[in-house]
Amino acid sequence: METVRTLNQPPAEYGSINGNLGDTCPTCRGIGRIPRGHEDQLVAVIPCNDVRLKPRRTKLYVCVSMAVCIFLSCLILFFLFPRSVTLTPVSVLSVMVYFAPNVVKMEVTNLVNISNENFVPVQILELNIQGLVSHTVRGKAKISNMSSIRSRSQKAYTIQIGLSLEQDLSAYCQSSSIKIHTLFLELQMTMNISYLSHNEQLSLDTFEYIDCGANSTVPHPVK
Repeated sequence: METVRTLNQPPAEYGSINGNLGDTCPTCRGIGRIPRGHEDQLVAVIPCNDVRLKPRRTKLYVCVSMAVCIFLSCLILFFLFPRSVTLTPVSVLSVMVYFAPNVVKMEVTNLVNISNENFVPVQILELNIQGLVSHTVRGKAKISNMSSIRSRSQKAYTIQIGLSLEQDLSAYCQSSSIKIHTLFLELQMTMNISYLSHNEQLSLDTFEYIDCGANSTVPHPVK
């Protein structure tokens, strides 16, 4: 009889836990069906052990993404890492000598190479040259209209500096009793360059010999 009585007892309404009456379900309004047009307003509850919460190959995707990011970072660093820019003297092209009563004027023309090992162009901002004879500055020159150097290339430039020799050096160069009028010229070069959003300064000291007694200096390499 208890079994029959239990089966004949009407089911509890929505919200009932121990058989007491509860509120009507606000979703289906007690009819047990979802009204049409309200499907997009419902939220599905997914159990914690649902396979959709455990996607396959998650570790593989994470490792591949990290490897790609590291590879791209290394590639960017390889191409943007600053490399050397070198200034190299090549040769003395010509020396023009002009005599005056108490002074000797000279125009020395040199050939220099500028090499760019970077993967980006290098802009030459300014090139300053000063010539010294017997540890005394005899002339200065400044060049500021030089073109840029393309990536991974080198370019040759012709530079000219004027020298003024006075007093003892003037007498030495104009002396007719001396057959060889050789001077050792020291060139101090300073070049300002710009690349990769920063400026850099290069310096170079070179020595060469010239003839101050006549226009007899022949082109020769500078070591």
